[in-house]
Amino acid sequence: MLSHRIKAPFFESTMKINVAQQLREGIGSVRRYSIDEISETGFPARGELQLLRTNRSILVSGRIETATREVCSRCLEEFDHRLELNIEEEYFLTRDPVSGQPIEPPSESGVFTIDENNILDLNEGVRQYMLIIKPMKPVCKENCAGLCPQCGCNLNYQKCDCTPTHIDSAWAPLQELLSNRKAE
Repeated sequence: MLSHRIKAPFFESTMKINVAQQLREGIGSVRRYSIDEISETGFPARGELQLLRTNRSILVSGRIETATREVCSRCLEEFDHRLELNIEEEYFLTRDPVSGQPIEPPSESGVFTIDENNILDLNEGVRQYMLIIKPMKPVCKENCAGLCPQCGCNLNYQKCDCTPTHIDSAWAPLQELLSNRKAE
């Protein structure tokens, strides 16, 4: 099992790896790559990846740390959201490494492939992993107080003088019962 470390200068551009040499090696060959780049979003992308040669693909597994710029769903302030991506994806061959003949990749949709120049492009896979792990409603901090619903003041920075309004809802009759009980 062959293993070595390569730093970012061997990437042709952001998150692209030339795997021509590994494709000529036997099944089971392993390469390890350290990633230390700036992602397309401008944030650092750092991590360790292992590329394992299989009979029909290269299996990429490892961890990448990066960040995204988000807007807090409570206070609407922008903040950097740190992401840890645990990646495990298979990149299928499109050309036989020995003969150069085209190989038909699996027919299911959404498979990742190694292009005809033996370049394994991680960008789309990493983007998809980021979309999966990003929260639906990002929050800048757990105890974010949000905005006042009446005046719009950011309650993380200042208190406002607004009086809470009672909103009619399906629970209003229960709230009335609770108020009557307190009055007794």
